[in-house]
Amino acid sequence: MMNQPLAERMRPRNLDDYIGQKHLVGPGAVLRKMIEAGRVPSFILWGPPGVGKTTLARIVANRLEAPFYTLSAISSGVKDVRDVIEKAKSNRFFDTVSPILFIDEIHRFSKSQQDSLLNAVETGVVTLIGATTENPSFEVIRPLLSRCQVYVLKSLEKDDLLALLHRAITEDVVLREKKIRLTETGALLRYSGGDARKLLNILELVVSAEESEEIEILDAKVVERLQENPAAYDKGGEMHYDIISAFIKSIRGSDPDAAIYWLARMVAGGEDPEFIARRLVISASEDIGLANPNALLLANACFDALKKIGWPEGRIILAETTVYLACSPKSNSAYLAIDEALRTVGQTGNLPVPLHLRNAPTQLMAELDYGKDYKYAHDYENHFVKQDYLPKELANERFWKGQDSPAERKLVERMRSLWGDRF
Repeated sequence: MMNQPLAERMRPRNLDDYIGQKHLVGPGAVLRKMIEAGRVPSFILWGPPGVGKTTLARIVANRLEAPFYTLSAISSGVKDVRDVIEKAKSNRFFDTVSPILFIDEIHRFSKSQQDSLLNAVETGVVTLIGATTENPSFEVIRPLLSRCQVYVLKSLEKDDLLALLHRAITEDVVLREKKIRLTETGALLRYSGGDARKLLNILELVVSAEESEEIEILDAKVVERLQENPAAYDKGGEMHYDIISAFIKSIRGSDPDAAIYWLARMVAGGEDPEFIARRLVISASEDIGLANPNALLLANACFDALKKIGWPEGRIILAETTVYLACSPKSNSAYLAIDEALRTVGQTGNLPVPLHLRNAPTQLMAELDYGKDYKYAHDYENHFVKQDYLPKELANERFWKGQDSPAERKLVERMRSLWGDRF
């Protein structure tokens, strides 16, 4: 056991030792109730890396005393799935708990692989527990998703991480033999990014570099050790978030050279290409927006092409899109508009839709004046007629404010020609 990594040695074996996710497994929480009652349906755990998805699946299996099978979507095919299901059938006896099949990164399973699970899940041959870092609504086929409850796991909070640190230095069979003082924890927490496994890996890295049995944890020491580590780029840690932040800010700042450099850092570090492509789509809307609407089209085409072409040629597609976005004029007017509208919705609640804007599919609705006096824009010159479209409480409220770029100036000029002083 002492040869195991610290994160594995510290893996909780029961719910009382499990840190975080109190909304799911805290006292009286929904998943804890089901586990303690011994009745657990198939479910999918959706959350970032290192928040306890695999651990929770193992705790469920231990609590239910059920056979536990595990597959990785990265290395398993349809045949592997079928083999495990056959083993589960042979280990299932009358009135016993269904074996648990844990599939890590289930979002990477193809449609045919997911299809091969359906019958076993539906008939109770296995209880499926899937783990994913991606939204299962997009990555898991609908028939399988309809047979599973989805539970969202959150990044661990500061108090959770601190509790984990103190438990590690006082309870771990190796660390408790040393005199470790957590004088500063800021760097440990920052670099962990809410990931328990990463936190413990960093702690172990810092401790293993010390020759003395008395070890003081300081922020500068943590940073120094990580910089010396050749695997400093970590797809789940702070470096990951720092570099994607620098990448997006370079695009926003119209610096194609810096943007390409940070893209190269991510490519060299093994970043998920689809993660980069998704961020480009977001940047095209958030930072370029209406100043160059073609940016969103290109970013979306980049995402689609990347899926078709794959790696390593996909890096060229990412590079082309990165340079185009960085060189494009910038506007965040749409981004500001939706945030302002959301603030207004939060303050004013569910204001009624004006009667003239409502549909009247039934006679009763028509008698209640639904749709009365609505003016059909296409019946008027230039396909426009002035009428109120906002709730009366928000009459003449402004959310979108055009910014100073050639494309948006044209939009503003058109709005002024239609609405006058309102714009």
